[in-house]
Amino acid sequence: MKKFVTLFTDSYRELKSVRTITTSAMFGAVAIVLGMFSINMGSYIRVSFSSIPNGMVSYLFGPVVGGLFSGSMDILKYLLKPAGAFFPGLTLVTVLSGIMYGCMYYRKPVTLRRVLVSKFLVMLVCNVILNTMCLSVLYGKGFMVLLPARVFKNLVMWPIDSMIFYTMAKALDTMGVFKAIRRTRTVGTK
Repeated sequence: MKKFVTLFTDSYRELKSVRTITTSAMFGAVAIVLGMFSINMGSYIRVSFSSIPNGMVSYLFGPVVGGLFSGSMDILKYLLKPAGAFFPGLTLVTVLSGIMYGCMYYRKPVTLRRVLVSKFLVMLVCNVILNTMCLSVLYGKGFMVLLPARVFKNLVMWPIDSMIFYTMAKALDTMGVFKAIRRTRTVGTK
């Protein structure tokens, strides 16, 4: 339990770093661009790769920063490209997904298994269950009516999102980007 609490306190301390804010802003720009290229399949299904920067920020800075980043990006992307009605419940689910990614990635090695498990859990809890509940409330459709299409979409996207995130994270790690961000963060705090 102490390790779990430490994840949040350490992630909260990350907010005090200018490096955290600027790195998050750069990933935010990438998330906004990726969000502009989302594919809407009706009112209930959207295919987008803008969750990749959310995972990267959660990996680098933890659950607190990841949750704040995910929620703020959700609102900002909606303001720039509104698609459907705004519903605060969907933003809270996005915050929860950032927190979940932060708990599963922060200060842990990126492995394909970890990425597959974390993507599956976030897709199941946030995308399939909670988002479908929010859409059911928002549009007045039955939960079970929306569920099959959303389950199918997430099952198709799960390996694709996982492989893209894993490949990008490994490439950035191999190039030394993550090490450079961490090194300058620790140098700046001394």
